[in-house]
Amino acid sequence: MNKFTKAEEEEDDGSEVFQSIEVAKVDQSNVSPPPPLADAFATPLVEDSAAGEELNLIPPLNFAMVDNGIFRSGFPDVSNFSFLKTLGLRSIISLCPDAYPENNMQFLKSNGIKLFQFGIKGYKCPPGLENEVWLHLWNSKCQKEGSYTNANSKTSEPFVNIPDHKIREALKVLLDEKNHPLLIHCNRGKHRTGCLVGCMRKLQKWCLTSIFDEYQRFAAAKARVSDQRFMELFDVSNFKQIPMSFSCSSS
Repeated sequence: MNKFTKAEEEEDDGSEVFQSIEVAKVDQSNVSPPPPLADAFATPLVEDSAAGEELNLIPPLNFAMVDNGIFRSGFPDVSNFSFLKTLGLRSIISLCPDAYPENNMQFLKSNGIKLFQFGIKGYKCPPGLENEVWLHLWNSKCQKEGSYTNANSKTSEPFVNIPDHKIREALKVLLDEKNHPLLIHCNRGKHRTGCLVGCMRKLQKWCLTSIFDEYQRFAAAKARVSDQRFMELFDVSNFKQIPMSFSCSSS
């Protein structure tokens, strides 16, 4: 190690003052070089597979909790499976009419999840047309109240096709806490799922304003007057009294 001594300062009167500063020169022959810059800032590899799965917890489209042990969403795919495993599901209610995908069936089988499928065909209508049709019929003097009911009657609204009996059967599964935790889904988690949840809210004594607000939060700009009318006229008198909220028990 070599030492060098030199430094100088200037006083206010212009005279120079010398001070001694030691500078050490270190022999670096035995010192390991620093890591490359790219490696120093590289993302560390995740060795624990469980930790890696936690980084990929992606919920399905429009996922939300409905009540204790009840969830809703759009159609789950492979990317959502890790997330769904964290819910400890016992059952899934699918409101889509198509055959359940093989990947989804394998996921259900490997996790002991039971599938209840109540196929309800989804319909699309031109934006704004449904409301115009609804308002025209609603204001018609010859329109009878019964023509829009959904229990054992035919509707005259062209875009309504919500089978009352299938909603009732799905509700029986939904209300049975032995099936909880449970996920309800359709394709996008908006209309069919919204109707089923809305009918459950009627059983929970929610007012229509709150039921419609919840429905519209998920349906957004695609909210359908026909869906809301279905929920409004849905008859819950045949169902037994259920709790205002479900328990958190997993037994």
